[in-house]
Amino acid sequence: MKKVIFISSTGGHLQELLQLKPLFKEVDATLITEKTKSNKDLTLDIPVYYLAYGTKKHLFTYLFKFAYNILKSFYYFIVIRPDVIVTTGTHTAVPMCYIAHLFKKKVIWIETFANSKTGTEAGKMVYKIADTFIVQWDSMKEVYPKAIVGGSIF
Repeated sequence: MKKVIFISSTGGHLQELLQLKPLFKEVDATLITEKTKSNKDLTLDIPVYYLAYGTKKHLFTYLFKFAYNILKSFYYFIVIRPDVIVTTGTHTAVPMCYIAHLFKKKVIWIETFANSKTGTEAGKMVYKIADTFIVQWDSMKEVYPKAIVGGSIF
């Protein structure tokens, strides 16, 4: 059975990722997200791990938290040994995607439903290394020409 890490930032990105919950039963799934008050008690039938929550609004502390999350992502990657990374973004997932790419594992990026005309910064960073890049709007093919239009996951 394939080991899959489902990873995303908290909030809307996590809500989108949780729409894929039926897939959790088909693979050896693990969820990784940011620890916040709203999801610290998240209960699923799969292991859930947390990264530090950070926002670019507080750039100085964000840089330290991002560096910490890179190291923690590497730790999780080594411990879990996934075959595939599936993510709905955003910045929290970028290090894990690059780590997976470095180890020649599959990266599946699902660009957020919230963007129908412009790509996210994180999506643009991962687009060039993703094995599969999915957009939820036809209009996003202008931003990501090689993307697959998967339609809405809501």
